[in-house]
Amino acid sequence: MSSYPSRIVCLTEETTETLYLLGQGDRVVGVSGYTIRPPEARRKPRVSAFLNARFNKIEALKPDLVLGFSDLQADIAAELIRRGYQVTVFNQRSIAEILQMIRVLGGLVGCTDDAEALAARLELEIDAVREATSGLPRPRVFFEEWDNPLISGIQWVEELIEIAGGDPIFPELREGKLGRDRIVTPEDVAHRDPDVIIASWCGKPVRTKRIAKRIGWANVAAVRSGQIYEIKSSLILQPGPAALTDGLQQLHRILTQVRTTTATRRSPTASS
Repeated sequence: MSSYPSRIVCLTEETTETLYLLGQGDRVVGVSGYTIRPPEARRKPRVSAFLNARFNKIEALKPDLVLGFSDLQADIAAELIRRGYQVTVFNQRSIAEILQMIRVLGGLVGCTDDAEALAARLELEIDAVREATSGLPRPRVFFEEWDNPLISGIQWVEELIEIAGGDPIFPELREGKLGRDRIVTPEDVAHRDPDVIIASWCGKPVRTKRIAKRIGWANVAAVRSGQIYEIKSSLILQPGPAALTDGLQQLHRILTQVRTTTATRRSPTASS
């Protein structure tokens, strides 16, 4: 009998991606219905959404470990525990905690060295972007995690924005763990006048034209200059490797574009 779990169900995407990056994808026997990365993981049985799970389907897979995320999956975790399953629920909300999750997960499956190497590689990639943006002008950023009500970015997103060269306009809200802790009003956003709006609405496409037409936003710098962008939620709102790689790179590209456009508009040549 293996000393480590060999039949793992992942109720969210980030643990699935991490296990595959550790070369342990064959241990994953069930995944979230929202799983996108890596593409081959989508062929595994889908056993859950984010707030509910198919318990009978999980039981049929005979897992020896179930992995979940946050208080939002507490009820699912409790039910699985009552049914006798080994459950580990992570609650990472910052970049440091995402890297910790990777290291802890590596320990759970007996891949401590590989997990340390993965975390170290991700840290190097993050540091490279931070170094590339050091000393550059920093556009003011409103990250919109939801549209109704308006919710500003969670901690790891706001940290990534800073690394990518931007200044979040609601830094005092970033540590709010729940969406309701980060609700803002349209008036709040207009008053802080972001240079760029980056939106990611989990489960539905962003409507940039709808954002631009909000009442009271006509004079917001980002709206006037057309600097409204979408990043897919699977890349930025998943607290795992995707956010630290592709999500960060998209933020970097967007903020570089904003910085270049702003500099062009302000240059004597452009105004002559």
